[in-house]
Amino acid sequence: MTERTPVEVAVGVLVRSDGTFLLASRPAGKPYAGYWEFPGGKVEPGESVAAALARELHEELGIDIGAAHPWVTRLFDYPHARVRLHFCRVFDWRGEAHAREGQRFGFFSTARLPDGPLLPATVPVLRWVDLPGVYALTRAATLGIEAFLERLDAALARGLRLVQLREPMLDASQARRLLDEVLARARAHGARVLVSGRHDAALWERADGVHLTAAQLMQLERRPVLPLVAASTHTRGEIDRAAALDLDFVVAGPVLPTASHPGQPALGWPAFAALIDNAALPVYAIGGMREELLSAALEHGAHGVALLSAAW
Repeated sequence: MTERTPVEVAVGVLVRSDGTFLLASRPAGKPYAGYWEFPGGKVEPGESVAAALARELHEELGIDIGAAHPWVTRLFDYPHARVRLHFCRVFDWRGEAHAREGQRFGFFSTARLPDGPLLPATVPVLRWVDLPGVYALTRAATLGIEAFLERLDAALARGLRLVQLREPMLDASQARRLLDEVLARARAHGARVLVSGRHDAALWERADGVHLTAAQLMQLERRPVLPLVAASTHTRGEIDRAAALDLDFVVAGPVLPTASHPGQPALGWPAFAALIDNAALPVYAIGGMREELLSAALEHGAHGVALLSAAW
């Protein structure tokens, strides 16, 4: 059977400051009428994804969007069409949204979704909406356990919600005790904790999941049965492998020079953007990152920034 040429579609994930996002029902007369989806539409010949999204959201909802940040790109086969969905996150827009095509719409959260069916291509993407913009890697061995825990408390109070326990200099018993301390603090704030794949697998299961090394990723045959699974990547092949295994996200870099790896060549923002272009899962930028660089990371297609020294 001849493979169908995909239709290019721009999709907007409009996110308010409280984290809720806009979903709209498909209007009558279209395939899957009444199903809920992120709004958007077909990219016309010669049109960029950003321009198509701006046009479609103005036509459908009467709003004028600000920057459309590339996020993830997913290929999906429907009975009526094969589509390549270019999901972009939008954080600012002008105008009050109103239905111009008779559709229903509203702002929702993953804990409160609309009544009614979700469009099949929408469902896999929903798990990523709640991923925070900052992912922090621990530095307890360098800072000292007590000093680190004090800084962790402060970071959680400021809003940190995703942490990786990564302590190659600690022995197994020290890492286990530290994980207990980190989990107690994180769970009190609703934060999630991954454990580096360098640590014992028993710790992965006590936490919210695992962050695999690139080598572990490429040896993996199937996704571990854990709530969250992430991986470090340096090449497009590794990013695509993570997507094929249905991982939750990856980190890629180093984007900028780092004190922890002096002399290691950095990608720079343009090469980073090219590396992750149209990736099928969220990507965090790592290497020389600071929280103030989050806007730059979003502009270049990242989901967020992964911090080591700058987190603490």
